[in-house]
Amino acid sequence: MARTFQINQLFLDLSPLETIGLAVSERLGLGSDWWRLVGSKSEVTEEIAETVERFRLGDVMHQRTAILPYGKQRLLEIALAFACRPKLLLLDEPAAGVPEAERQELLATISALPTDVTVLLIEHDMDLVFSFADRISVLVNGGLFVEGKPEEVARDERVKKVYLGEELDA
Repeated sequence: MARTFQINQLFLDLSPLETIGLAVSERLGLGSDWWRLVGSKSEVTEEIAETVERFRLGDVMHQRTAILPYGKQRLLEIALAFACRPKLLLLDEPAAGVPEAERQELLATISALPTDVTVLLIEHDMDLVFSFADRISVLVNGGLFVEGKPEEVARDERVKKVYLGEELDA
């Protein structure tokens, strides 16, 4: 399992290339020499290149993370988690704070992840959830309230009441 945070947790002085290189190298047990190995181990360089491409970071891969647009930083954080090769990827509000112009790129990238990686999305933006999810679990006061396919949840009157602030019938 790997996760991202609602607020980015990145190495601001490293580039996306260096950040992904560090994650891949560490996962392969080469972390102590990651900076030397990036150019010398084909399995490391190939995986870094694939990850940079998959997460649409090629145009900024040599820039310091601190100066990247926020949407690119979010993509980098997801790429960093993905580089750990999880079976379960937990994304905590991945679109929070991302400008509208950058949201589609973020969503398209998440949607294109391999199907052998389960994505658990914690999100309050219902448009985003319904455009992405195969299955939705609605929690109320920390407990499971409704679970099902997006179209089932969207039609559920209890969900509508809760999210419109109406009282539920007992």
